[in-house]
Amino acid sequence: KPAGAQFYPPDMSREEFEQATIEDKKGLYSVVRRDNATEKLYSIPYHEFWKPQLEDASSLLQKAAQLAEDPGLKNYLQLRAKALVTDSYHTSDIAWMDMKTNTVDFIIGPIENYEDKLFNYRASFEAYLLIKDKQWSARLSRYAGMLPELQKGLPVADKYKSEKPGTDSELNAYDVIYYAGDCNSGSKTIAVNLPNDEEIQQTKGTRRLQLKNAMQAKFDKILIPIAGQLIDSAQLSAISFDAFFSNVMFHEVAHGLGIKETITGKGTVRNALQEQYSWLEEAKADVLGLYMIAKLVEKGELEGDINSYYTTYMAGILRSVRFGAASAHGKANMLSFNFLLEHGAFEKTKEGRYRVNYAKFRDAINDLGALILTLQGNGDKAGVEALLKDKGIIRPELKADLDILQSKGIPVDIVFEQGVEALGQK
Repeated sequence: KPAGAQFYPPDMSREEFEQATIEDKKGLYSVVRRDNATEKLYSIPYHEFWKPQLEDASSLLQKAAQLAEDPGLKNYLQLRAKALVTDSYHTSDIAWMDMKTNTVDFIIGPIENYEDKLFNYRASFEAYLLIKDKQWSARLSRYAGMLPELQKGLPVADKYKSEKPGTDSELNAYDVIYYAGDCNSGSKTIAVNLPNDEEIQQTKGTRRLQLKNAMQAKFDKILIPIAGQLIDSAQLSAISFDAFFSNVMFHEVAHGLGIKETITGKGTVRNALQEQYSWLEEAKADVLGLYMIAKLVEKGELEGDINSYYTTYMAGILRSVRFGAASAHGKANMLSFNFLLEHGAFEKTKEGRYRVNYAKFRDAINDLGALILTLQGNGDKAGVEALLKDKGIIRPELKADLDILQSKGIPVDIVFEQGVEALGQK
């Protein structure tokens, strides 16, 4: 598969693109094609390129809006229907953030840009159909208001944490009933943090969606069997679903912490780091999530033993690193794994199992957080590339451990039986 997926002509080089004059050159919502006559590159907006498909989808959303009983959901669906045929998503993203009382949620559109491995500019279409778990959501909602205070305490120099995260952010738990498009290809998402629009993030914050039934399935079917093979038997009792749920939840919250604009005049962190942005941002979310958990446990705001969160995180790395080091999340996992290993945060026992060194784990996490925030704030793309080359790799010893999991038949991921067929409908 080409690094640029189908967003760019397969014979186009990075250099050719960078030198070309193209309208909407860095656009999220356009494809780049080559004019056969002139050989020049040009862009086509998604709503023109996939006109029939998007008009069909838009029409279905309008019909759904007519059936929606919740006023916020009705308004969002109407605006999203327009967005699909105009590529203008800002207004519907705000409407989605303003929608608070709905039980059904529906995320649809070109959202994540992981598939554009050339530049990280262009977004892929996906859709999620969700049912909100209102009891769990009530437990989660109180943490969003703590973001500004947690931002101030980040383990990095003040100049890298001067931005104020939006406090209108929400945390909600959902059960997923349908995945389609980008989110259903490859590894299955267990948490979502949207919208990606940085302007809305600054003014409104974000909504973090914890996909509870998908998480529980991965925990039961994959993480527990992996831990049984590779985590020190004396530490197995420290692994819990509540800790797994919290680690994933605070990973999503942590996307809202840190720095969005470089302090070196290079514009946004996303633009300064280009194709290196996504994986480093995922690593940031991992380590700042653990930083937040430690702070909240300390303050008595979160229940549980901090060592349970650290041990469950360690087992979680061994689960998610099996997706490989090619994806953004895979590279993030490898950075964390190799950095923590080098800083003595865990070790291999003579039985070949991983034992967490609780005394060193927290300092190692904070040191890694400071390193990532500094690279982001400086917009230091060369520094990020060097870090990836050094630590974003699966080393032979870990590869041998992953092979053990393969030989035991432990699945890499879950696959959904979904749709009308799964409901027994034709």
